[in-house]
Amino acid sequence: MTSSGRARDTSVQSVDRAVSILQVLAGRGPSGVTEVAEELGIHKATVFRLLATLESRGLVEQDSERGRYRIGHTVVELAAGSTMRSDLSLLSRPVCQELAAAAGETVNVAIHDGPEVISIDQVIGGAAITSIDWVGKRTPMHATAAGKIFLAYMSPDRAQAILAQGLTKYTPHTVVDPARLKEQLEFVRKREYATTSEEHEIGLAAIAAPIRSLDGRVIAAVTLSGPTFRVNEDTIPDLAERVVEAGARISWRKGYVKRG
Repeated sequence: MTSSGRARDTSVQSVDRAVSILQVLAGRGPSGVTEVAEELGIHKATVFRLLATLESRGLVEQDSERGRYRIGHTVVELAAGSTMRSDLSLLSRPVCQELAAAAGETVNVAIHDGPEVISIDQVIGGAAITSIDWVGKRTPMHATAAGKIFLAYMSPDRAQAILAQGLTKYTPHTVVDPARLKEQLEFVRKREYATTSEEHEIGLAAIAAPIRSLDGRVIAAVTLSGPTFRVNEDTIPDLAERVVEAGARISWRKGYVKRG
Protein backbone atom coordinates (compact mmCIF):
# COMPACT_ATOMS: atom_id res chain seq x y z
CA MET A 1 0.00 0.00 0.00
CA THR A 2 1.27 3.49 -0.82
CA SER A 3 1.87 6.12 1.85
CA SER A 4 -1.10 8.14 0.55
CA GLY A 5 -3.30 5.04 0.82
CA ARG A 6 -2.19 4.43 4.40
CA ALA A 7 -2.88 8.07 5.25
CA ARG A 8 -6.42 7.80 3.86
CA ASP A 9 -7.05 4.63 5.85
CA THR A 10 -5.79 6.33 9.02
CA SER A 11 -8.00 9.35 8.40
CA VAL A 12 -11.07 7.16 7.87
CA GLN A 13 -10.30 5.25 11.06
CA SER A 14 -9.96 8.50 13.00
CA VAL A 15 -13.34 9.73 11.73
CA ASP A 16 -14.91 6.37 12.60
CA ARG A 17 -13.47 6.49 16.12
CA ALA A 18 -14.53 10.10 16.62
CA VAL A 19 -18.11 9.17 15.76
CA SER A 20 -17.91 6.26 18.22
CA ILE A 21 -16.74 8.65 20.94
CA LEU A 22 -19.75 10.88 20.33
CA GLN A 23 -22.02 7.86 20.52
CA VAL A 24 -20.50 6.82 23.86
CA LEU A 25 -20.94 10.30 25.32
CA ALA A 26 -24.51 10.45 24.04
CA GLY A 27 -25.30 7.13 25.72
CA ARG A 28 -23.31 7.39 28.97
CA GLY A 29 -23.40 11.12 29.61
CA PRO A 30 -20.30 12.96 30.91
CA SER A 31 -17.36 10.55 30.84
CA GLY A 32 -13.62 10.59 31.37
CA VAL A 33 -10.94 9.57 28.90
CA THR A 34 -10.38 6.25 30.64
CA GLU A 35 -14.09 5.38 30.58
CA VAL A 36 -14.39 6.15 26.88
CA ALA A 37 -11.20 4.24 26.08
CA GLU A 38 -12.39 1.16 27.97
CA GLU A 39 -15.81 1.32 26.34
CA LEU A 40 -14.31 1.39 22.85
CA GLY A 41 -11.20 -0.68 23.41
CA ILE A 42 -8.99 2.15 22.16
CA HIS A 43 -5.75 3.42 23.72
CA LYS A 44 -6.28 6.37 26.07
CA ALA A 45 -3.78 8.54 24.18
CA THR A 46 -5.82 8.10 20.99
CA VAL A 47 -9.07 8.93 22.77
CA PHE A 48 -7.51 12.01 24.36
CA ARG A 49 -6.23 13.24 20.98
CA LEU A 50 -9.61 12.76 19.30
CA LEU A 51 -11.46 14.41 22.20
CA ALA A 52 -9.15 17.42 21.92
CA THR A 53 -9.99 17.71 18.22
CA LEU A 54 -13.71 17.35 18.85
CA GLU A 55 -13.51 19.93 21.63
CA SER A 56 -11.78 22.43 19.35
CA ARG A 57 -14.77 22.22 16.98
CA GLY A 58 -17.35 22.47 19.79
CA LEU A 59 -18.59 18.90 19.28
CA VAL A 60 -17.67 17.98 22.86
CA GLU A 61 -17.19 20.12 25.96
CA GLN A 62 -15.41 19.52 29.24
CA ASP A 63 -17.74 19.20 32.19
CA SER A 64 -17.40 21.43 35.23
CA GLU A 65 -15.33 18.59 36.62
CA ARG A 66 -12.20 18.78 34.48
CA GLY A 67 -11.31 15.64 32.60
CA ARG A 68 -14.91 14.62 31.96
CA TYR A 69 -16.45 15.30 28.55
CA ARG A 70 -20.01 15.69 27.35
CA ILE A 71 -21.73 16.32 23.99
CA GLY A 72 -21.06 19.91 22.90
CA HIS A 73 -23.41 22.64 21.78
CA THR A 74 -22.31 22.35 18.14
CA VAL A 75 -23.86 18.88 17.95
CA VAL A 76 -27.11 20.38 19.19
CA GLU A 77 -26.90 23.09 16.54
CA LEU A 78 -26.28 20.52 13.79
CA ALA A 79 -29.24 18.46 14.95
CA ALA A 80 -31.37 21.60 15.12
CA GLY A 81 -30.63 22.29 11.46
CA SER A 82 -32.15 18.97 10.47
CA THR A 83 -35.06 19.42 12.85
CA MET A 84 -35.76 22.89 11.50
CA ARG A 85 -36.10 21.56 7.96
CA SER A 86 -38.50 18.83 9.04
CA ASP A 87 -40.43 21.18 11.31
CA LEU A 88 -40.76 23.84 8.63
CA SER A 89 -41.91 21.34 6.04
CA LEU A 90 -44.62 20.01 8.33
CA LEU A 91 -45.77 23.43 9.50
CA SER A 92 -45.77 25.05 6.09
CA ARG A 93 -47.26 22.30 3.93
CA PRO A 94 -50.98 22.98 4.62
CA VAL A 95 -50.47 26.68 3.88
CA CYS A 96 -48.44 25.93 0.75
CA GLN A 97 -51.08 23.49 -0.47
CA GLU A 98 -53.75 26.16 -0.12
CA LEU A 99 -51.62 28.72 -1.96
CA ALA A 100 -50.73 26.30 -4.77
CA ALA A 101 -54.39 25.33 -5.20
CA ALA A 102 -55.59 28.94 -5.19
CA ALA A 103 -52.91 30.30 -7.52
CA GLY A 104 -52.43 27.22 -9.68
CA GLU A 105 -48.65 27.61 -9.46
CA THR A 106 -45.77 25.74 -7.80
CA VAL A 107 -45.00 26.74 -4.21
CA ASN A 108 -41.71 26.09 -2.42
CA VAL A 109 -40.30 26.66 1.04
CA ALA A 110 -36.58 27.47 1.04
CA ILE A 111 -33.78 28.11 3.50
CA HIS A 112 -30.25 29.31 2.78
CA ASP A 113 -26.80 27.91 3.32
CA GLY A 114 -24.17 30.59 2.90
CA PRO A 115 -24.63 32.21 -0.53
CA GLU A 116 -27.02 29.51 -1.78
CA VAL A 117 -30.73 28.83 -1.47
CA ILE A 118 -31.99 25.31 -0.78
CA SER A 119 -35.60 24.27 -1.34
CA ILE A 120 -36.81 21.94 1.43
CA ASP A 121 -40.40 21.37 0.32
CA GLN A 122 -42.54 21.84 -2.78
CA VAL A 123 -46.21 21.70 -3.68
CA ILE A 124 -47.12 21.50 -7.36
CA GLY A 125 -49.97 23.72 -8.55
CA GLY A 126 -52.76 22.60 -10.84
CA ALA A 127 -51.56 24.37 -13.98
CA ALA A 128 -50.62 22.24 -16.95
CA ILE A 129 -47.19 23.87 -17.23
CA THR A 130 -45.28 23.98 -13.95
CA SER A 131 -41.71 24.52 -12.84
CA ILE A 132 -39.35 21.60 -12.17
CA ASP A 133 -38.81 19.79 -8.87
CA TRP A 134 -36.55 22.10 -6.87
CA VAL A 135 -36.41 20.14 -3.59
CA GLY A 136 -32.82 19.67 -2.45
CA LYS A 137 -31.41 21.77 -5.28
CA ARG A 138 -29.09 24.70 -4.59
CA THR A 139 -29.66 27.99 -6.38
CA PRO A 140 -27.88 31.36 -6.17
CA MET A 141 -29.12 34.08 -3.84
CA HIS A 142 -28.77 37.05 -6.14
CA ALA A 143 -30.77 35.48 -9.00
CA THR A 144 -33.72 34.03 -7.07
CA ALA A 145 -36.70 35.57 -5.30
CA ALA A 146 -36.08 33.60 -2.11
CA GLY A 147 -32.41 34.57 -2.20
CA LYS A 148 -33.30 38.25 -2.42
CA ILE A 149 -35.49 37.82 0.66
CA PHE A 150 -32.52 36.43 2.59
CA LEU A 151 -30.16 39.12 1.33
CA ALA A 152 -32.64 41.86 2.20
CA TYR A 153 -33.12 40.75 5.80
CA MET A 154 -29.68 39.51 6.81
CA SER A 155 -27.14 41.86 8.38
CA PRO A 156 -25.52 44.34 5.97
CA ASP A 157 -22.09 42.84 6.67
CA ARG A 158 -23.22 39.33 5.75
CA ALA A 159 -24.99 40.55 2.62
CA GLN A 160 -21.93 42.53 1.57
CA ALA A 161 -19.69 39.50 2.06
CA ILE A 162 -21.93 37.45 -0.26
CA LEU A 163 -22.08 40.18 -2.91
CA ALA A 164 -18.31 40.58 -2.73
CA GLN A 165 -17.84 36.97 -3.86
CA GLY A 166 -18.93 37.96 -7.34
CA LEU A 167 -22.31 37.63 -9.05
CA THR A 168 -22.71 35.12 -11.86
CA LYS A 169 -24.80 36.15 -14.85
CA TYR A 170 -27.15 33.26 -15.64
CA THR A 171 -29.31 35.02 -18.24
CA PRO A 172 -29.35 38.45 -19.89
CA HIS A 173 -31.75 39.51 -17.10
CA THR A 174 -29.60 38.50 -14.11
CA VAL A 175 -28.74 41.50 -11.93
CA VAL A 176 -24.98 41.44 -11.35
CA ASP A 177 -24.40 45.09 -10.47
CA PRO A 178 -24.16 45.21 -6.62
CA ALA A 179 -25.43 48.80 -6.49
CA ARG A 180 -28.54 47.95 -8.50
CA LEU A 181 -29.11 44.79 -6.45
CA LYS A 182 -28.89 46.79 -3.21
CA GLU A 183 -31.60 49.12 -4.54
CA GLN A 184 -33.78 46.09 -5.21
CA LEU A 185 -33.18 44.80 -1.70
CA GLU A 186 -34.31 48.11 -0.22
CA PHE A 187 -37.51 47.79 -2.22
CA VAL A 188 -37.93 44.22 -0.94
CA ARG A 189 -37.80 45.45 2.66
CA LYS A 190 -40.40 48.14 1.96
CA ARG A 191 -42.99 45.89 0.31
CA GLU A 192 -41.98 42.66 2.13
CA TYR A 193 -41.74 40.46 -0.94
CA ALA A 194 -39.23 39.85 -3.73
CA THR A 195 -39.69 39.05 -7.41
CA THR A 196 -37.54 37.73 -10.22
CA SER A 197 -38.30 37.35 -13.91
CA GLU A 198 -36.01 35.20 -16.03
CA GLU A 199 -33.02 36.04 -13.81
CA HIS A 200 -32.05 32.43 -13.17
CA GLU A 201 -33.85 30.63 -16.01
CA ILE A 202 -35.42 31.99 -19.18
CA GLY A 203 -39.19 31.74 -19.05
CA LEU A 204 -39.43 31.41 -15.25
CA ALA A 205 -40.67 34.06 -12.81
CA ALA A 206 -41.06 33.89 -9.03
CA ILE A 207 -42.38 35.76 -6.00
CA ALA A 208 -41.10 35.17 -2.46
CA ALA A 209 -42.01 36.37 1.04
CA PRO A 210 -40.26 35.91 4.38
CA ILE A 211 -41.00 33.29 7.01
CA ARG A 212 -40.08 34.47 10.50
CA SER A 213 -39.30 32.70 13.75
CA LEU A 214 -40.58 33.53 17.22
CA ASP A 215 -37.97 36.26 17.65
CA GLY A 216 -38.72 37.84 14.26
CA ARG A 217 -35.68 36.55 12.38
CA VAL A 218 -36.19 35.58 8.75
CA ILE A 219 -35.42 31.85 8.77
CA ALA A 220 -36.97 30.79 5.46
CA ALA A 221 -38.93 32.00 2.46
CA VAL A 222 -42.08 30.84 0.73
CA THR A 223 -41.89 31.11 -3.05
CA LEU A 224 -44.45 30.92 -5.83
CA SER A 225 -43.03 30.28 -9.30
CA GLY A 226 -44.37 29.76 -12.77
CA PRO A 227 -43.89 30.64 -16.44
CA THR A 228 -43.62 34.32 -17.29
CA PHE A 229 -46.77 34.27 -19.38
CA ARG A 230 -48.69 33.59 -16.13
CA VAL A 231 -46.45 35.29 -13.52
CA ASN A 232 -45.86 38.80 -14.84
CA GLU A 233 -46.57 42.50 -14.26
CA ASP A 234 -50.30 41.96 -14.68
CA THR A 235 -50.64 39.08 -12.24
CA ILE A 236 -47.89 39.80 -9.71
CA PRO A 237 -49.86 42.28 -7.51
CA ASP A 238 -52.55 39.71 -6.69
CA LEU A 239 -50.13 36.78 -6.49
CA ALA A 240 -47.72 38.71 -4.27
CA GLU A 241 -50.53 39.48 -1.82
CA ARG A 242 -51.26 35.76 -1.59
CA VAL A 243 -47.58 34.87 -1.10
CA VAL A 244 -47.08 37.48 1.63
CA GLU A 245 -50.16 36.18 3.43
CA ALA A 246 -48.84 32.62 3.19
CA GLY A 247 -45.48 33.68 4.61
CA ALA A 248 -47.24 35.43 7.49
CA ARG A 249 -49.42 32.39 8.25
CA ILE A 250 -46.41 30.05 8.32
CA SER A 251 -44.60 32.54 10.56
CA TRP A 252 -47.51 32.57 13.00
CA ARG A 253 -47.42 28.77 13.07
CA LYS A 254 -43.71 29.09 13.99
CA GLY A 255 -44.66 31.32 16.91
CA TYR A 256 -44.11 34.75 15.40
CA VAL A 257 -46.51 37.21 17.01
CA LYS A 258 -49.34 38.26 14.71
CA ARG A 259 -49.51 42.04 14.41
CA GLY A 260 -52.80 43.96 14.43
